[in-house]
Amino acid sequence: MKIVLAEKVSPATLALLTQEPGWTCVTADKIQSLPAELADADALIVRSAVQVDAALLEHAPNLRVIGRAGVGVDNIDTAAATHRGIVVMNTPGANAVAVAELTLGLMIAMCRQIPRANQTMHAGTWDKKSLQGSELRGKTLGIVGLGRIGLEVARRAAAFGMDLIAYDPFLAPVIARENDVTLTNLDDVFRNSDFLTLHVGLTTQTEGMINAHSIAIMKPGIRIVNCARGELIVDAALAEGLSSGRVSGAALDVFHREPLKESVFFNLPNVLLSPHIAGATDEAQEAIGIQLAMQVRDYLKLGVVQNAVNVSSLSREEYVEVAPYIDMASRLGNFLAHATPGHLETIQITYTGRLAQGKTDLIRNAALAGIFADTEGQSSVNRINATAVAGERGIRIQEDKREFVPGGSGSVLRLVLHTSEGDTTASATVLHGNSPRLLTYDGIDIEAPLNGTLVAIRNHDVPGVVGRIGTILGEHGINIANFALGRPLAERQDRVQKVPSGQALAVVQMDTASNPSAANMLAALRNVEAITSVRLIELDE
Repeated sequence: MKIVLAEKVSPATLALLTQEPGWTCVTADKIQSLPAELADADALIVRSAVQVDAALLEHAPNLRVIGRAGVGVDNIDTAAATHRGIVVMNTPGANAVAVAELTLGLMIAMCRQIPRANQTMHAGTWDKKSLQGSELRGKTLGIVGLGRIGLEVARRAAAFGMDLIAYDPFLAPVIARENDVTLTNLDDVFRNSDFLTLHVGLTTQTEGMINAHSIAIMKPGIRIVNCARGELIVDAALAEGLSSGRVSGAALDVFHREPLKESVFFNLPNVLLSPHIAGATDEAQEAIGIQLAMQVRDYLKLGVVQNAVNVSSLSREEYVEVAPYIDMASRLGNFLAHATPGHLETIQITYTGRLAQGKTDLIRNAALAGIFADTEGQSSVNRINATAVAGERGIRIQEDKREFVPGGSGSVLRLVLHTSEGDTTASATVLHGNSPRLLTYDGIDIEAPLNGTLVAIRNHDVPGVVGRIGTILGEHGINIANFALGRPLAERQDRVQKVPSGQALAVVQMDTASNPSAANMLAALRNVEAITSVRLIELDE
């Protein structure tokens, strides 16, 4: 594996990656040409300076993962990465304590005028009277966003004796109660806060949330802290509020454009400005680096997707449980793709049993990747970009979850491929923890392995066919590893048009994958009058 660290990272980050046998790490100080280094790279790690755009990704044909040492991924073209099947990971929460501590520090700095006190003292002025301050105790702190950082702020503010109110529509009320925070609507947070701190990401709903209208309903004299995203604030509106006195003070660590060269805040004495340093502590940078290195390592070695911004993430424990079904889904999709006539229009995916209770995005994408695996020009389709590829090709995806089906058996995945010439259906499960097994195929019940080299044979259900199949394989030097037979149940024959009465299915697993006699063997099978179709399917062992 080759990992390119395009920006400076902590020594612990580098140490964790270089301890993997056979892994090569190229650090920022060794890079002369980033595009050249990416030509054979498996992973790219960046912070905020390197722009990972579509043009740069053109030089990275083998790239599997991009790791962002931080939260924001504005410098990464996630759409282009997804199209190429590249996971984009960030590290939310690793710097939560650092950001929370700066937030409280800025609040104290505002109400005790610490920057001006320091400035006057360095100027030789003992100006004690004009530096009369106020306390945090007894004040109401409004927190917009109670994620990891917001909760860390709440815990520290509670220690100062502050009353806590918050707005977060995606937080369970029990978490707020456990932290002595009162959840309310956004306008009430604005109306009742003495201090307001922002800890949300940038979305269409949050962009410009601090504006002339919201400032107008805020409590007069409010102090505002922003260590989240500069775009959350309409600068002109905040500057007006600060100039008029409606906003007593503001402390800003993030801005619309960074580095900050021009600003309406430069000449306002009641604004504290810092150069995006909320997460810039030794401890936070080491925690971020270690977390990211572990995420990248686990993905490259095990396929575990954590903290991804362009695909569903799983913890290591969740991945261990679902991994056999991800593999099974890929195999089932590949098996079914070999039998799909006409133009594919819709793919229906049904999860039954325990599968339906968990995260299924990677199972869905694995099934789609299996379906597209042998499509000309789609060799790069994988579990990261499969859904995007389906969308680009105009194929609709329908998903259904059934946690309990009377008479059903465990966790079952069912795929239906709707085409211009009819439907093809199959279902599968995982037995004994790691054995993917085909359960049904177009209405025929059959238990067959989903690995190795398979021959799927449709035939008329008449005597002598099974013996003839065995004879032909033997004549061509092919040993049979598994032979599964099935035919439709009587009650299914009327409603499954693809399987008329008197038809049967055989799935034969062969010992040898690339037997030179395979082509002749297939031709011989097709010449048997009772056999209606023969397909060779190559699946991984």
